[in-house]
Amino acid sequence: MSDEFHGEFRVRELVLGIEGLALLRHAVDGDEAFLRERVADMRRFVLDEEKLPDGGAQVSELDAAAGYASWSAVYDSLPSSYIEVEEPVVRTILDGLAPGTALDAACGTGRQTRELTARGHRVIGVDQSPHMIEKAREHTPGAEYRLGHLESLPLDDDSVDLAVCSLAMTHLPDVAPAVAELARVVRPGGRIVVTDMHPFVIALQGQCLFVHGAEELAFVRNHVHLAGHYLEAFGRAGLRVRGCHEPLFNGRLAPGGYEEFIADAALAAWDGLPIVIVWDVEVPAR
Repeated sequence: MSDEFHGEFRVRELVLGIEGLALLRHAVDGDEAFLRERVADMRRFVLDEEKLPDGGAQVSELDAAAGYASWSAVYDSLPSSYIEVEEPVVRTILDGLAPGTALDAACGTGRQTRELTARGHRVIGVDQSPHMIEKAREHTPGAEYRLGHLESLPLDDDSVDLAVCSLAMTHLPDVAPAVAELARVVRPGGRIVVTDMHPFVIALQGQCLFVHGAEELAFVRNHVHLAGHYLEAFGRAGLRVRGCHEPLFNGRLAPGGYEEFIADAALAAWDGLPIVIVWDVEVPAR
């Protein structure tokens, strides 16, 4: 196995897990026919793996560098419930801020860089993946881009008025170093907006799959970051929390994915659960 690969699991476990989660969440008040169907599905998939999507294919873990190099090719073309529920919350926060110098930390293909530029900010996009930065530059060539990591941002102290970090800290084992770096580069009186996969989703489902290469399935590891972990990191960095938002699942399943294959179970499993957490944080004036 290549050095870029680490762990692996199978679609079989994901499908059975979603079926089981739907059964667990609706065991008390669920329709009896729905519950029987979940049990029947689980029995069928266990006894005959050929009935699973891709025959229960293996899913390999990629490190962040290899994963985002691969994911960058398709990232912008994939509809995402996480992005769809996150963006309205972030846009509402950004609409209330005056233009200035803004950092898009872990900018990826530049989704937030485009939003910030459209609002009149001078934007610096930072990402560890040159492939992602290349895509971001295609979308927003007028922004400045720098290679760098969340835990060691290539910016001076107090050099930006606003920092946005979207759906990236889930890949870090610990959010505290990255939060400290955001606090370092944002001027007193400035704002920090951090979004992350909700810990409920990571704890229950774990990983987001994407197609790697021709037809292989892969993931970049997500870590559970409880709200308490963030609050502790914000406190250590001397930041003040203005708001915390937890938008709920909107019913969008990834088209063609394993969840769409078991749509009834997947929709029931995630119904009413928050899937993203959005932090609105301020750097206190000195």
